[in-house]
Amino acid sequence: EDPYVMVRSTELEGYCIDLLKALAAMLHFSYKVKVVGDGQYGAVSSKGNWTGMIGEIIRQEADIAVAPLTVTSAREEVVSFTTPFLQTGIGILLRKDSVSQEMPLFHFLAPFSKETWTGLLFAYVLTCLCLCLVARLSPCEWNEPKREENHFTFLNSLWFGAGALALQGVTPRPKALSVRVIAAIWWLFTLALVAAYIANFTALLSAGSEQLPIQTFEDLVKQRELEFGTLDGSSTYYFFKNSKNPVHQLIYEYMDKRRDYVLVKTYQEAIQRVMDSNYAFIGESVSQDLAAARHCNLIRAPEVIGARGFGIATPKGSVWTKHLSIAILTLRESGDLEQLRNKWWESRCRHQARERWAPLQPNALAGLFLSLGIGLAVGVLVALLELSRRSRRSAGQGQKSCCTIFVEEICTRLQIKENTRPSHEPSVKTSA
Repeated sequence: EDPYVMVRSTELEGYCIDLLKALAAMLHFSYKVKVVGDGQYGAVSSKGNWTGMIGEIIRQEADIAVAPLTVTSAREEVVSFTTPFLQTGIGILLRKDSVSQEMPLFHFLAPFSKETWTGLLFAYVLTCLCLCLVARLSPCEWNEPKREENHFTFLNSLWFGAGALALQGVTPRPKALSVRVIAAIWWLFTLALVAAYIANFTALLSAGSEQLPIQTFEDLVKQRELEFGTLDGSSTYYFFKNSKNPVHQLIYEYMDKRRDYVLVKTYQEAIQRVMDSNYAFIGESVSQDLAAARHCNLIRAPEVIGARGFGIATPKGSVWTKHLSIAILTLRESGDLEQLRNKWWESRCRHQARERWAPLQPNALAGLFLSLGIGLAVGVLVALLELSRRSRRSAGQGQKSCCTIFVEEICTRLQIKENTRPSHEPSVKTSA
């Protein structure tokens, strides 16, 4: 089984062959490699006898079994296992395009989280309110001298803010410095926000093929497009058979009822079936990682269950069990096992490591919202300063104090109806 043992010309090579060589060099033993007769790892037959490698160890037809042989309680009762040389689990192997993923109707809202959209709506309404308020407070935003008129009504302010969000120029154009401050900070805010939206939406579209609709075994049971199965008689099959988990029981019932169609005889057959049809293969995750590295259109689902290990099988009571276990631990501590795995699991696919996509949260744009708040505060302060200067000028021409006129101006401007109000400039009477 690739990459554990493979035939090249007249010799065998692979991960297990390299491991066997390293162990022989450390423990100073010679060996002769033989491929198991029935091509099986080992399970109990209908007659109660063990097949495969486990059976050959029991019958003393072999001294040790070096293979991706899963350590299970049933096997441990009849043979001895060394310390695992590879850690694995049970995963789901899929073809990337095997299941069509339906996009939600409002998929265009996905780049931002719900909290971010709520914050954006609040910022939009608050900015438009500030625009309307500042335009009323600032005397520079009114037409003079006869009838004063202000174009920044609340509805016009909403239209002005929406135009900026769409990066479009809209009227009315601000004239007062205070209104221009708020308009400028809102333009900068929307420019940065639109850039963040476009960048995250692009990442969402490019990552769409990597967002598998089947992430867990529960997802696999619920769907109806894919058939799924495992190796007949493998430890994975018996894992689901003996599991008390409701989801695992459903998987076993499905495979048992359709065993003639969904169970495969060899690992190569399973890989080929996944590539050629709507089929998901349940098996050892470490072997599936290799398949995904060799075949770029395959991918393993994120969930891995049933953590287990591959060990070397020896006869019960063999003195070699302890020696081999110590040697495996030594190879692991020296990093040799990791080098072996990197050697034989090297990927042929060119891909960029990409972090899992997620919508932008408010904390990622906190500085942007803070800048907008500061800009709004500055705009209101400038409007009050403009109105204060106007009040001081009017106080010099009349008999009232500056504070009185300032308060009157604020009250009058905030109570304006139909966009007009009488001018506070002194009138000049003429006589014929």
